[in-house]
Amino acid sequence: MSKMHVTTTVNGDEVEFLADPRESLLDCLRDHLDLTGSKEGCGTGDCGACSVSLDGTLVCSCLVLGVEAEGKTIETIEGMAEGSDLHPLQRKFIEHAALQCGFCTPGFLVAAKALLERNPDPTETEVRYWLAGNLCRCTGYDKIVRAVMDAAAEMRQEAA
Repeated sequence: MSKMHVTTTVNGDEVEFLADPRESLLDCLRDHLDLTGSKEGCGTGDCGACSVSLDGTLVCSCLVLGVEAEGKTIETIEGMAEGSDLHPLQRKFIEHAALQCGFCTPGFLVAAKALLERNPDPTETEVRYWLAGNLCRCTGYDKIVRAVMDAAAEMRQEAA
């Protein structure tokens, strides 16, 4: 099958790649753009390890075709920090020890950022509900939820 030319914006940069029409966005990000932060945990959209933002919507990149990214904006874990300055969520994950093996961490961070962009003052229940599509087999969820809540508080304080 012939490959299709895809032009998209990833983490603020316009990029182009050739994709097999059957390739997932996750495979295109990892194999064609060398953005390996998003992980394939399940390949069925159940674990959230491959979460990215596609035109402002949180998606599992294993369930989206790479060619569907044509003309769209993608935000991945690689675009979260600004240079060497970590995003507050990244810092709080470290401070709260909200990661162990780190495999699920990129998906959790991208999902938490999407939540805080929509709701800068979520309740604990809202955080738990929003992150329910992300699975962690090492850390447990309490530290992750505390890190997100702490980052939200810091981000609200900085905005004020």
